[in-house]
Amino acid sequence: MYPLKQTHASTSLLSSSSAFHEKLATPWSKSCPPSTNYLRPSSKKSTIIKASLSLPLTNSSNTLPLTPETETAKKVQQRSAANACPLTPMDFLERAAVVYGDCPSILYNETSRTWAETHSRCVKLASSIVSLGIKKGDVVSVVAPNVPAMCELHFAVPMAGAILNNINLRLDANAISNILQHAGSKLLFVDFQSASVVEEAVSMFPSGLSRPVLVFIDDHYENHVNGSSTVKINGHHRLDYEEMVGNGDPGFKWFRPHSEWEPITLNYTSGTTSSPKGVVSCHRGAFLISVNSLLDWAVPKQPVYLWTLPMFHANGWGYVWAMAAVGGANVCLRRVDAPSIYQALERYKVTHMCGAPVVLNMLTNHPGRKPLDSPVHVMTAGAPPPAAVLGRAESLGFIVSHGYGLTETGGPVVTCAWKQEWNNLAGPERAQLKARQGVGMIGCPEVDVVEPDSGESVARDGCTMGEIVLRGGSVMLGYLKDPEGTSKCMREDGWFYTGDVGVMHPDGYLEVKDRSKDVIICGGENLSSVEVESVLYSHPAVNEAAVVARPDKYWGEIPCAFVSLKEEVFEKPTEKEVREFCKARLPLYMVPRMVVFKEELPKTSTGKIQKFLLRDMAKHLQKRKFLSELITKQA
Repeated sequence: MYPLKQTHASTSLLSSSSAFHEKLATPWSKSCPPSTNYLRPSSKKSTIIKASLSLPLTNSSNTLPLTPETETAKKVQQRSAANACPLTPMDFLERAAVVYGDCPSILYNETSRTWAETHSRCVKLASSIVSLGIKKGDVVSVVAPNVPAMCELHFAVPMAGAILNNINLRLDANAISNILQHAGSKLLFVDFQSASVVEEAVSMFPSGLSRPVLVFIDDHYENHVNGSSTVKINGHHRLDYEEMVGNGDPGFKWFRPHSEWEPITLNYTSGTTSSPKGVVSCHRGAFLISVNSLLDWAVPKQPVYLWTLPMFHANGWGYVWAMAAVGGANVCLRRVDAPSIYQALERYKVTHMCGAPVVLNMLTNHPGRKPLDSPVHVMTAGAPPPAAVLGRAESLGFIVSHGYGLTETGGPVVTCAWKQEWNNLAGPERAQLKARQGVGMIGCPEVDVVEPDSGESVARDGCTMGEIVLRGGSVMLGYLKDPEGTSKCMREDGWFYTGDVGVMHPDGYLEVKDRSKDVIICGGENLSSVEVESVLYSHPAVNEAAVVARPDKYWGEIPCAFVSLKEEVFEKPTEKEVREFCKARLPLYMVPRMVVFKEELPKTSTGKIQKFLLRDMAKHLQKRKFLSELITKQA
């Protein structure tokens, strides 16, 4: 790692590929910069040095700026070929092939591969990608679930010198088409179950715009054992994944990055609060998030890791590369549901898994749940987990660790570092402490909560809310083709502004209170929807809960709760009963004015509840209520 001057760091954030520089710097008319909110400064101009989005690099890693030299440093040669090797997670695979060559790398239904086999397949696949004309800095996209090909492509694409773009497979054709066009994708790997929607997406390209070459990922087990219907990709651009692996050159010399600042991935945000943005991350950031995650979670050598977290979500928080570093077995799972997870836990003797709190909630509310035969370590992040859900999960034998991060940070960079003395506390107290997001991980040591207008730290009293800011090695390079959006969150003061609202406790532990857009301002009071949701989750009949703002003429905004109930509940509570439950546990102004029961709450593929859809529903509820009152008055 090379320490960087704040004033010069921006000149070395991008790929040596001039083509990708143009992509990163060119504005996109369809892009939507993050919306403003009550926590965002309205008048103070915040900019990042524009050079970070426009200046090309040379092909020499020696262009990285140095911090001011000490007297000792001046007397020695600071860099040479022996110590200037760029950091990249691709090296993990090379090492795994030697150290863990005969150990399992991928387990999927009847498929079992070793790390030596995986290394060979990735090298051959990388050579085939290059043979198709893919050049350094080109974008290669993937639309696939957690299948073996996804594991391999995380290595093969960067080894070909290209930039990996995993696309959310649950998006519709229009959204996928927009991403492919915005990214300038040259090659597209698609799982057979997503073939039809991808073909539709590609057909939407404007005439004259080059379309990506399509590669079909088949699944023998699904097609021939489970009898799934195969959707063929039409047209002459169709290639086959296994044929590309089989025809590749086993002696291919893969492309090492000239600089660790070269882009390795392009990930689009989930779009829960605004239009998705293309997050560009580098080899250095991917290396750091992978090692950092292993160290913080104390992952041992050769764990058995179950893929319940989508690999397309921030590259599985870096664990797709991290498993190679420790020789872990990747247990792939096409469908993420409670029966499939429990079956995999037992069959493969899983030791570790990751997932959003919705996964824990699904497992703890499953009618067939039972205590685990052996403990399973779970890292949860993506949304603040209710203490009640954490408590139920641990009662089944899950050892839950809690982290916080964003696509822009490559995964969790804040963790609720556990203290031994907390083990002596009662279960509810431990769950409350574990629900806090915590402190910065080793690779992202700086975390703060600030007043966004001034950038000054808020009081560490566990009550004063402000915007969460981060600084660390895995923070993104910037948003693709969106210098304005980049400058709004990566400011001259050297912090990445997350847009999340939190408090800092006296012991230095962070607690996320809400997304800026999800904070409800009721009569001038800032109301945290997360706090209300935490109470709702403690109700014995509630399965899922989400609280959003509903417009109100008098109060401005009032809380409106959407809940789904557990399957085994026979006597369903009424709206009044749920409100009374909240009244006994919350200040009156925080109690939901309306409780709406739904069979299931709308969620993204990564498990985040889509509050923007619920806010729209709440507005329509208000209109219906007004019309109902009007009709009653007229009658």
